[in-house]
Amino acid sequence: MSVATNLFANLPNRKIVKSAGCFHLLEYNKDISVNRSTAIDAYFASQMNIHKRQVIAVLNNNGVIIQSGDMQMMIGDVQASSNIKGASDFLKKALSSSVTGEGTVKPCYRGNGFLVLEPTYKHVLFINVSEWNSGIVLEDGLFLACEESLQMKVTARKTLSSAIAGNEGFFNTLLVGNGYVALESSVPEDELFVIDLVNDTIKIDGSMAIAWSNSLTFTVEKTTRSIVGSAASGEGLVNVYRGTGRILIAPVV
Repeated sequence: MSVATNLFANLPNRKIVKSAGCFHLLEYNKDISVNRSTAIDAYFASQMNIHKRQVIAVLNNNGVIIQSGDMQMMIGDVQASSNIKGASDFLKKALSSSVTGEGTVKPCYRGNGFLVLEPTYKHVLFINVSEWNSGIVLEDGLFLACEESLQMKVTARKTLSSAIAGNEGFFNTLLVGNGYVALESSVPEDELFVIDLVNDTIKIDGSMAIAWSNSLTFTVEKTTRSIVGSAASGEGLVNVYRGTGRILIAPVV
């Protein structure tokens, strides 16, 4: 395997801040690739935790699947493939893309070496999918990369009300299996609520859930038993998740 001389070094302006599975997150303390006209904005952005971040995958005879267009560098004996196994598989993935809003082709990179993804200003979450009952359901736009050991599927809403009134769409991306997924979040990890339900219920006013266990049942219901009562409460309809599983909520967006 090639030697990445300072890729993982803790330097004054960048360091590895977390790791999970084959993934590592490189974070830049502040953007110093600036000029006089952009320096002020860059300085105050860094004070508000707005940093450039890059995901690095270490490949040791394994593979990762990433969002199309997010590869920046391949170091070592790393090969890319379309992860499409034929015409029927392409049509299946194209259909999945059209209903979930994700890209049709998510390339897979395999081999021995390093895969460096494009920088992002969003926050990056590493999630162990095996800890989520029956897999994890993702909101559109969250997926960045995952280990090849995971299966990517499409899941449909179990009830018509959740699709029409829930502001979540009819279909979502579902990841199942053992492995890690890297997600791009507009909200930092320490501002997210993680709720573990055990034969219980959570009701949310709005589409603040960004990921949830596939074992949970999602419906949209009135806040009270009557329409008049819901109108009086000022809340109206709420998104309801029932069962046993985990839910990730962005309460500040």
